[in-house]
Amino acid sequence: MARRAVFLDRDGVLNGTVVRDGRPRPPVSVSHVEVLAGVETACRQLADAGYHLIGATNQPEIARGTITRQSVEDINLVLIELLGLDDLRVCPHDDADACRCRKPKPGLLLDAARDFDIDLVSSIMVGDRWKDVAAGEAAGCRTVFIDHGYDEQRPENPGLTCARLIDAVPWIVKGEANL
Repeated sequence: MARRAVFLDRDGVLNGTVVRDGRPRPPVSVSHVEVLAGVETACRQLADAGYHLIGATNQPEIARGTITRQSVEDINLVLIELLGLDDLRVCPHDDADACRCRKPKPGLLLDAARDFDIDLVSSIMVGDRWKDVAAGEAAGCRTVFIDHGYDEQRPENPGLTCARLIDAVPWIVKGEANL
């Protein structure tokens, strides 16, 4: 029997970012990771409600050479352990690579769905950028947009828009996302 999941973008949903020129930038090491307010509680509530928690993050800084793959993996391990995530999938490519895993393409979600027997239609993608929402929609998930007011393109029609992950939990758990 297929399971439900909440797919979670990493930077801006689980942990804080540094905003430069209106755009978010990821932490560069474990010492720079700051879990956002309410995220630990939100993850616990979602897991208690029976959702698998799977991170899905673009990390083009690996392809650009501004962060090492090991640094990204170290950050991910901390978040997995701290938040009780089942997995945290990474696309290490840049846009020019035209890979299938870089959001807005749904490859990260589709691969996780296959590996964890996840029903995408009953699952949710939560992200803070239009690419996250578009990837969720392309995979057949319902979507939540965490709006930090970045100076960039916004998603067209997310299922829910809110300020923090914890604010989305009641909507997800009550099943409103599946209407």
